Amino acid sequence: MNIIDIYYQGEGVGALEHLEIDAEATFAVLQAAIAGKHAIAGEIILFLEDEDEPIDGNAKLRDKAGRAGIKAHVHRCRTIEVIIHFKDKTVRHEFAPGATVARVKHWVTVRKFGMTEEEASHHHLQIAGTTDQPDPGTHIGTLASCPKCKVEFDLVTTPKVNGWGVA
Repeated sequence: MNIIDIYYQGEGVGALEHLEIDAEATFAVLQAAIAGKHAIAGEIILFLEDEDEPIDGNAKLRDKAGRAGIKAHVHRCRTIEVIIHFKDKTVRHEFAPGATVARVKHWVTVRKFGMTEEEASHHHLQIAGTTDQPDPGTHIGTLASCPKCKVEFDLVTTPKVNGWGVA
């Protein structure tokens, strides 16, 4: 039996979790395993990391696995409304719950605000009204819950540390 490592995040799942499942199993089996492990009631949707559409439950795990296995996300929301404030501007966009903070940051800095990659590297997404800056690999669905299905960020610059020269 071939086993695939599954790494997942989700609504109500606080940290990155891990399961090992038979490669011949379907994504419906994976979805049920996650729901059972976390006692998630109601209908949940399974996404692959940074994919816009939910994964077909009939697809085999082996067909979507990479060298490191599968990165997935479970959520009750089909999309998450992301609101980002930067200086005097506010932009909104809907992302799948499995979109990473890094993907959202790239979208807003480069595509919406026209920053270069260098300029973008000096900015972080910070949850609005807090000092919390989620890791780039965090799925935005972990930051939003149903029925609100929304997360709000401030785009902030990385603090510059200027040291004193030693003579």
